[in-house]
Amino acid sequence: MRPYFEKMPEFGQPLSDAVKQQFSSSAAQILAMEKEVDAAVQKVKRAGFPEEKINARGQLTVWQRLRYLIDPGTWCPLHTLYNPQDNVEGNTNVFDGLGKISGKWAVIIGFDNKTMAGAWIPGQSENILRVTNLAKRLRIPLVWVVNCSGVKLPEQEKFYANRRGSGTPFFRHAELNQIGTPVLAGIYGTNPAGGGYQGISPTILFAHKDCNIAVGGGGILSGMSPKGYFDEEGAEALIAAAKQFKVKPPGSASIHHDETGFFRYVFDTEEGVLDGIKEYMQDMPAYDPKHFRVAKPKAPAFSQKDLYHLLPFEQKRAYSFDEILARLVDGSEHMEFHPDRGPEIYTGLVKIDGYLVGVIGNRQGFLKPGYPEYADYPGIGGKLYRQGLIKMNEFVTFCGRDRIPIVWFQDTSGIDVGDVAEKAELLGLGQSLIYSIQQTDVPQILIVLRKGTAAAHYVMGGPTANRHNAFTLGVATTEIYVMHGETAAAASYSRRLVKEKDAGRPLQPIVDKMNEMAKEYHDNSRPIYCAQKGMVDEVVNLYQIRNYLKAFAGSVYQNPKSICPQHQMILPRTIAG
Repeated sequence: MRPYFEKMPEFGQPLSDAVKQQFSSSAAQILAMEKEVDAAVQKVKRAGFPEEKINARGQLTVWQRLRYLIDPGTWCPLHTLYNPQDNVEGNTNVFDGLGKISGKWAVIIGFDNKTMAGAWIPGQSENILRVTNLAKRLRIPLVWVVNCSGVKLPEQEKFYANRRGSGTPFFRHAELNQIGTPVLAGIYGTNPAGGGYQGISPTILFAHKDCNIAVGGGGILSGMSPKGYFDEEGAEALIAAAKQFKVKPPGSASIHHDETGFFRYVFDTEEGVLDGIKEYMQDMPAYDPKHFRVAKPKAPAFSQKDLYHLLPFEQKRAYSFDEILARLVDGSEHMEFHPDRGPEIYTGLVKIDGYLVGVIGNRQGFLKPGYPEYADYPGIGGKLYRQGLIKMNEFVTFCGRDRIPIVWFQDTSGIDVGDVAEKAELLGLGQSLIYSIQQTDVPQILIVLRKGTAAAHYVMGGPTANRHNAFTLGVATTEIYVMHGETAAAASYSRRLVKEKDAGRPLQPIVDKMNEMAKEYHDNSRPIYCAQKGMVDEVVNLYQIRNYLKAFAGSVYQNPKSICPQHQMILPRTIAG
């Protein structure tokens, strides 16, 4: 297959000074939004005690531990701003992402020991579920940096129980072990109750000499009251018990190394724990990249800085998706699938870090005359029509057959509507695409370049209940909503306007409500809001997109559960004809 892959057709054009000038205002708006996102990230990372105070206790912070553990230049954070329950802490008290340890990709997550010593708080279990699902989907190790003081007791009703409560991760750890995906954990600090299970549910435990894990911590043991209520006598007893368990909390390293054997290793230093994980990661199941690379890795032929002058901040402004893609893929080369059909959709094969990846994206602007062929109105890029939906179904199916991971780039205003569109079977073709995605069983990711709208957001690789979506990225121009705010306001109030007009009443109060609704849609679809509520897993700068693409491709091909030999692939041959 060397003739197919080593040198694919080149695409893309150099960016002229005139285009840079034309998009200078848009670029400035994107950079301003990226600065706003970065400020929000830094605020979240500064939550809790300052680094100096944690270090004075003889501990490293979660960020210092992660920096020591992860290979430089490979960290791709996820869920940094995730805060679905609007915690005052601004996060879920865990931080995670993709990174290499000893040259092997892993999903890595750590408790923030700067805030309540890494306690369970609302929204954390949902975050952990995303992380365990990511490790399951990519079949790469899950690595924990555990320092969990248990439950934030005053808010336990918000996260302890229920079908997706804080006990769920322990079952997900068991599931990962059952499918052969190891869970490694470095254990620090005091980890009672739920923190204890975070320590014991992984595959192999690397412990610091001063750590402990236990079903119940000192606070729980000292809090048992035989009277069923508290009085001063009971308070004195609590004081004595608390002092006792503070000196020697249950479940120390000596207990769980010498007695139970739960701790495989105990280390005298914090760095020693992380060195132990690094040593084990060297031997994790992984194919050498030469098994799956179809060509030598190559940088794009054009600068990624061009992206700021190619992707408009304004949602209704047209642009060339092909030019954006040419700045992200190896050598700015591709093999386009059916360029003669479904012009609103790009489908094609590209190389990311030498690995083969399928790409699907929305094209923008006015489409060719006479398209869509079933209607008497012109087609506009961003919408989905019959040919485009069929083309995506075919391409996704071929990718599944050839075991090729898929990257979706979304900027869609929805699926074509109306009786003409219904007769063209767009409703059924949209669900067909969901079926096609589901049957592929290959990892996929989504990058929302601008609009993620209506059912098109679901069918184009969206994360909504999609087991194959490993993660979703947003950028400074991302917006996600069921429809544009102005459209929603018109749909909600058009009949009311008619009624008020016929009754001779003033229209301004209704107009005010429409503007208020449009503003709410705008505010609740901003990139930071999308990240906080989990609509995207991270908001990244435009120049960071390729790093995440490389992390995704490297992770997918590190230890796949099934292989299509390169010389038995059908999709490249179908493209070539």
